[in-house]
Amino acid sequence: MSPSTEQRENREFAAETKFILTPAVAAQVRNWAHARLAPDPNAVINQGNNYQITSLYFDTDQFDVFHRRGSYRRAKYRIRRYDQSEIVFLERKLKTRGLVTKRRSAIRLHELSRLSEPERLNTWPGYWYWQRLRLRRFRPVCQISYERIARVAMTDRGPIRLTLDEGLRSAPVGDLGYVDDRWGLSLLENRYILELKYFHEMPVLFKLLVEEFALNPQPVSKYRLAVTALGLTSETTDRRNTSDYPDPVLCLIS
Repeated sequence: MSPSTEQRENREFAAETKFILTPAVAAQVRNWAHARLAPDPNAVINQGNNYQITSLYFDTDQFDVFHRRGSYRRAKYRIRRYDQSEIVFLERKLKTRGLVTKRRSAIRLHELSRLSEPERLNTWPGYWYWQRLRLRRFRPVCQISYERIARVAMTDRGPIRLTLDEGLRSAPVGDLGYVDDRWGLSLLENRYILELKYFHEMPVLFKLLVEEFALNPQPVSKYRLAVTALGLTSETTDRRNTSDYPDPVLCLIS
């Protein structure tokens, strides 16, 4: 259930429930988690056990993923980087029958340019991703970055994980490369995203957390927030309430 250095190409299905928190509630939840859950063993340990996630998201010229048109509604493609690592992950999250599965491959940062080359050898780890980008007519459209705290535990039903994201920022991109996120647009300012990740049904420990702080699940899609806030497609409606952009409740451990 570790996020960053996990190298498996395919992940198991799991459930995820999201909440949007104020800074005050987020501070209480952070203290609760530090008292009851262990630090993610594979996360980069900085002060406060936090690390940065930066992802490039892909869509078509018509923003078929954003508008959930046809088969495009089922999958999101992104390239994820942790802190300033020279390793990046080519990821596809595919939703089917209300569940999401992930396929990811690790490449070196300098290899990103190979995704824009006209032909690729099928022995390259990113070959499958190169194929999908061309088949789906994808191009990079935006970068999303944020700071994450992750805590984990093992239960009798399997591992569980809590993440708390803050400082969401997004910027438009036109090439296969990361940009300085200091110039990005702030998303969900003064709000945090809490994600509870688990297999099967919600564990008792997370139920106690939800009850203690009177938390209400609220679906939120970082990608849809970014496209709307950046005005990347003229067909978007200026609706900043995250409840306007539902995300599946059932999702993959990531």
